[in-house]
Amino acid sequence: MNSNRGGKRPGAGRKAGSGQFGEPTVPLRVPVSQKDRVISLLQALGRPDSNPQSMPPAGADNLLLPSYRPPRVTHPLFGHRIPAGFPSPADDYVEDRLDLNEYLIHHKEATFFLRVQGHSMIGAGIHDGDLLIVDRSLSADDGKIVIAVLEGELTVKRLSLKDGKVALVAENPDFPPIQLKEGQEITIWGVVTNVIHKV
Repeated sequence: MNSNRGGKRPGAGRKAGSGQFGEPTVPLRVPVSQKDRVISLLQALGRPDSNPQSMPPAGADNLLLPSYRPPRVTHPLFGHRIPAGFPSPADDYVEDRLDLNEYLIHHKEATFFLRVQGHSMIGAGIHDGDLLIVDRSLSADDGKIVIAVLEGELTVKRLSLKDGKVALVAENPDFPPIQLKEGQEITIWGVVTNVIHKV
């Protein structure tokens, strides 16, 4: 006995290439806990100002993608320095116009923002909830504050390269240095250039 039930019906379903990216899709299995993150990253990739080479590795939390063609917005830069001691009359003289995109981002295709979680770097002025500006194009030299991928997790620490040994050093005495063991792999994903800290 023949049955018309089951199987793929001609013309059924979404037409191939009609999605956000304009191309066929494939099924993908992701952990339930990572579903929203994967969706948000794919949506970000589909924006016309996105750059696929700047996307984060698995495990990157609270990532904010920068705009690669941000509008130029300048604000007055006063030539008078603000004293931290005794106050003095401020000058009403604007020395220049300042665009924070130009001031903070030097390699826009290689720059991303990451929000800090934890207190291991407070000695370096990096607090819980701060935004880090990270440049992937910079060399990770000894003493630089870096974003490292260790065992699939992102961490921000000061890089130590001494006597042929690699360590990730916290800026808080409550957190011991992370000494890399033999066979343990680490990826330096970027160098921290600035910290955005609310006061």
